[in-house]
Amino acid sequence: MTEKIYFADARADHKTTLFAKINMLIEKMDVAGMISNKALTAIKVHFGERGNTAFLRPTYCRPFIDAVKGAGGLPFVTDCNTLYVGARGESVSHLMCAYDNGFTPGALGAPIIIADGIRGDSVVNVPIEGEIFKSAVIGADIVKADALIALTHFKGHELSGFGGAIKNLGMGCAGREGKHAQHSDVAPKVKQKYCTACGSCVENCPANAITIDDKAFIDSEVCIGCGQCILSCPTGSIKIIWNPSYEDFQKKMAEYTLGVLKGKENKTILFNFIIDVTPACDCYPFSDAPIVGDIGIVCGTDPVAIDQASADLVNEARGIDGTALKENHEPGGDKFRGVYPYVDWTFQLSHGEKVGLGTRDYNLIKV
Repeated sequence: MTEKIYFADARADHKTTLFAKINMLIEKMDVAGMISNKALTAIKVHFGERGNTAFLRPTYCRPFIDAVKGAGGLPFVTDCNTLYVGARGESVSHLMCAYDNGFTPGALGAPIIIADGIRGDSVVNVPIEGEIFKSAVIGADIVKADALIALTHFKGHELSGFGGAIKNLGMGCAGREGKHAQHSDVAPKVKQKYCTACGSCVENCPANAITIDDKAFIDSEVCIGCGQCILSCPTGSIKIIWNPSYEDFQKKMAEYTLGVLKGKENKTILFNFIIDVTPACDCYPFSDAPIVGDIGIVCGTDPVAIDQASADLVNEARGIDGTALKENHEPGGDKFRGVYPYVDWTFQLSHGEKVGLGTRDYNLIKV
């Protein structure tokens, strides 16, 4: 079945601003019709790492918040904590980072809630029918929300080629244990050089997988991959063993997206902002120059279709010289392969189709 994807280009003037186009898309997707009275509505964004400048601007969130309020819903802006230790590793620092990047209740007109709790362990195990996973560990407040609107900054990514709606949902809505399951097949490791044997990891390990002799040791057979030891280590000596397989990584993200959307059939709307298309994730504390010019915004209800449409629009554009894009500058050239030649970004889409997440067949409708 062909999926309808609506598109508004990035051009604007004094008569038709970009916000006017956003409101046109909101009307096309019938946000008001999806939101029931008092519906707790999660608006999923990425607040950006401190130092990053390409994340989705907070002002883009306001029309969606106003639309939900106008329909009688109760919106909250949300994300989950990161697996790695940084400015968003737990909720206190995460909220301060969001505020520093301009996401405040005053600017948004809605509260900010970190969906997996103060330490990233407020989660729900959602049963799914994947090939790799039979359950997905999702931030509890996203699972418990009545409706979901995902606002995604569409850009490049070193493991998935691009980061779109599938990554924003599958990875972004996962609790720390879920993020670890997608990123790694093995337990974290202790860098003995930096370990002080303080015992903090032992106290915070829910599986009793860590022992201390002279240094801390993690028993990989007992470890459940929750990542609490990474967060609790005061010296940063516990490290993730990243999975180098981009194919597995993308397949896992697609399956986790099934878990995020479960129970929210007909209650989820997705918007991809193909603006500031930087080569790498907003999790970095910097932003490189965009590889193509601003294209616009697409929206729909199918994460596979909306990401396929977004990728096609980027590839149809002319690449910008002097950026991380080393080849395929011509319209029609694969821009993501031009940055990451060895990453086949189509796995997340083909596997998404295979497990019933959506379809790659779409009809682009310009508004």
